Amino acid sequence: MAGKAALVRRGASELLFAARTFLALVRELRRGDVVLTVTAPFMLPYAVAAAARVKGARSALIMHDLFPDVLVMAGLLQPRSFVTRTMRAANGLMFRALNAVITIGRDAERPLLSYSGMRRNKIRFIPNWATLAPGPRPVTPDNPFRKAIPARFIVGLSGNLGFTHDPEVVFEAARLLKDEADIHFLLSGWGIGFERLKQLQAAANLANVSFVGRVEDSELEAFLASADLWIIPYRKNVAGVSVPSRFYNLLAVGRPVVLVSEPEAEAALTVVEGRLGWVVPPGRADLLAEAIRAASRSDDGAISARAVKAASRFDRANAMNAYAALIDELLLNPDLSEQR
Repeated sequence: MAGKAALVRRGASELLFAARTFLALVRELRRGDVVLTVTAPFMLPYAVAAAARVKGARSALIMHDLFPDVLVMAGLLQPRSFVTRTMRAANGLMFRALNAVITIGRDAERPLLSYSGMRRNKIRFIPNWATLAPGPRPVTPDNPFRKAIPARFIVGLSGNLGFTHDPEVVFEAARLLKDEADIHFLLSGWGIGFERLKQLQAAANLANVSFVGRVEDSELEAFLASADLWIIPYRKNVAGVSVPSRFYNLLAVGRPVVLVSEPEAEAALTVVEGRLGWVVPPGRADLLAEAIRAASRSDDGAISARAVKAASRFDRANAMNAYAALIDELLLNPDLSEQR
């Protein structure tokens, strides 16, 4: 009951915030203005799109997560439930009102176009960027996160592990590799997935798994440089509904990545195109363990340089220029032309 009460309070708070935003925009917007919004809080883009339509302004949504699709993927909603159908109907109205939808992954186009009211000419792909300066960081034994671990090869997992991620595939891979003394798992982060990892470790007490507390931004670079390989573990059917923002910083420090994901997901496409690591199907701990074993034996010294080169393409200045160009286009014409 306490959990449901907290959910109700959060929903009421988000609804109040969206209502206040709507009223503020109705008061401040002028015809022809351009307003950008994001997907969180959940009700925010509906309020922004509605206010822009009322005032004759132009609106654009930066889509980080696609609801309710991501909730269906996580098993929190049934595909044909009343809530799912209601949210999809509301999305159809919102997409019809929006002038542009900015995706951070190429894989988002297919699920977006499944909505009535969404047209291809409204979609603009502007990827996120690395917050760390791209450049190879050597693996050093005196790294504060590494020096207490005797293993030669460290596999890292970092960041928010939410309901789109699969913690159990990581832990099962660690279990499969528990007899390989050269390989060790270093885990840090937060979210329901990390709580599950801690539960699994409390029961199994694997010697090849270590946890560290949530890493502050000031220590992020050292932490990302401490591992030889990084894992991003997604559940099934994430393609098009979620993109890992941490991915670009992993490339920026020159580390290969093993991605648990469908091959058509944005990060998977980038990994394969740039030869930046490994992609394994969701739920296959055996294949994840094999990829980690292959990485530990790899002599591809150029992969670090390829990762840094790839990260340099995902640059904040490039993204800001793309956003500025989109705003200029919307100021001139609310109906965007289709990009080729």
